Amino acid sequence: MVKYADGPTAEVSVMVAAPPAEVWTHAADINVPARFSREFQGATWLTEGPTVGATFEGRNNREGREWSVTCTITDYSPERVFEWIVGAAMATKVARWRFDLEPVDTGTRLTFSAEMGPAPSGLTPIIEQMPDREEDIVARRLDEWTQNMTATVEGIKGLAEAGAA
Repeated sequence: MVKYADGPTAEVSVMVAAPPAEVWTHAADINVPARFSREFQGATWLTEGPTVGATFEGRNNREGREWSVTCTITDYSPERVFEWIVGAAMATKVARWRFDLEPVDTGTRLTFSAEMGPAPSGLTPIIEQMPDREEDIVARRLDEWTQNMTATVEGIKGLAEAGAA
C-alpha cells in the first residue's frame, strides 16, 4: 500500500536527439513546462535565479481550482540537473521536482522525476476525509503527475530536436 507519508514518486524518461546544451535551454526554463502540462500554468521568479536557493512562484490549475506555491531551487548543475522543491526547506517540502540530463551517444536522456511529501499538501485533507481510500487517492495523483510529466518531456524533446536541426 502506497501512503502519502512514504514519499511516493513518479518518473518519466525520453531520449532526445540533441546535445545536453540544447536540451538544457528548455529544461532549465521554469516556464517551458507550462506549454505542455495541463496543470502547471507558469512561474515567476521571486529572487534572482536560477541558482541554488533561488525562489519562484508556480501557478497551477486543476479541475477548476487555481493555486500558487513558492518553490526553492535545491540543485542546479548546468546541462545536468535542475531540481526544486515546493516549500522553503527540505524538511518542510510538499513535493520535489527534478530534471536530469544524461549525455548518450545519440544525444541526451532527459528524465523528469517527482516525489510527494513529507509536508502536508492539497491531498492531505482529502486523505483525512477518506483514509480508507488513501492508496487510490495517491495513485490517481501520481497518474496525473505522470501524464503531465510525460507531456512535458515529450514537449522538451520536440523543442530541443527542432533547435538542434
